[in-house]
Amino acid sequence: MGVKIGILTSSRADYSIYYPLILKAMELPNTEVEIIAFGTHLSENHGYTLNHILADGFEVKHQLKNCYALDDSPLGISLAMANTSKVFAEFWNKNKFDLVFCLGDRYEMFAAVSAAVPFQINIAHLYGGERTEGAIDDCLRHAISLMSTWHFTACEDYKKRVEELTLHKNRTFNYGHLSIDNLKRLPLLSIEDLKVKTGLDFSQPTILCTFHPETINFDQNVIFANEIAMAFSELTEYQILITMPNSDTGSQPIRDEFTKLESNNSNIHTTENLGTIGYLSAMKHCSMMVGNTSSGFVEASFFPKTVINLGERQTGRIVTSNIINTKITKHEILGAISANRGNTYEEGKIQIYGNGETAISICSEIQHHILKNLYQS
Repeated sequence: MGVKIGILTSSRADYSIYYPLILKAMELPNTEVEIIAFGTHLSENHGYTLNHILADGFEVKHQLKNCYALDDSPLGISLAMANTSKVFAEFWNKNKFDLVFCLGDRYEMFAAVSAAVPFQINIAHLYGGERTEGAIDDCLRHAISLMSTWHFTACEDYKKRVEELTLHKNRTFNYGHLSIDNLKRLPLLSIEDLKVKTGLDFSQPTILCTFHPETINFDQNVIFANEIAMAFSELTEYQILITMPNSDTGSQPIRDEFTKLESNNSNIHTTENLGTIGYLSAMKHCSMMVGNTSSGFVEASFFPKTVINLGERQTGRIVTSNIINTKITKHEILGAISANRGNTYEEGKIQIYGNGETAISICSEIQHHILKNLYQS
């Protein structure tokens, strides 16, 4: 009897993490893997990143439209959650899966998973147990864990938290983070090839910035964006590459500020999406990262790369030795960048997120334990 596994992906961020798992899952015997794309993957304003999945050679059998917010207001986010739940209620009613993977903590993912609960769909949650006190994602992540049957965490501390939260000790596993698989296996671009892709010469001092809204304090994002812009305007010795924020409450003021910043400074550049290989390559070759993205905690530890982590969005995550937490003021940002330029680290020293064998371990668990358990229940 064949097995059908679904992969829920709502954005550029989770798809890039899923990539090695999708490849390995497709190698499982008697198994069909179906990608379920929704959220900003199908938004023109966010780069229509569905095309990145197709460009990687994957079929996207399920493309669910209108599952993202039309604006960045609380009402817009709330309505998007409601609509996504409605879309997925219809979807789960028509489509059956033996196991469905979800990842992370975004509002679209929460809506898709919550709609699956009445259908008693077996959900496997990647990367529960983490904490991000500056974003509403925190409560959504824990809720997704509670609605899931199986759990794969990024490190041992997060595994313990999921066990405490869900009481699913026998169904919770720490096999590390899939992003480390990506970093060990993907052919990252050279400085020369990265220049062709981005137009920037990463042999020059370069800051890579990704700053998302603090959705707990969304009314402060205008101030935060302005402070970052004032700091960046003084960093004329760096070229700065900014990847635009995701679709969250309060993201538009940040986008507007960064667009204006680019137009007024020849050394500052924005991009909607570099793609998985492009982004990881930029991280490899940049001088440091500045912002508040989770990739500054996981992927940056692989190199390791200096990370100036701004504000409270990621407060609660494990802080490794390459991360410097900084308040979002012009003075604090400039001071942290100045004090930490030229930092060096021992390559491969930070390894709390696994050894790059995560996809293999997860698929072994699927094949030898999870699916057998499902058939016996």
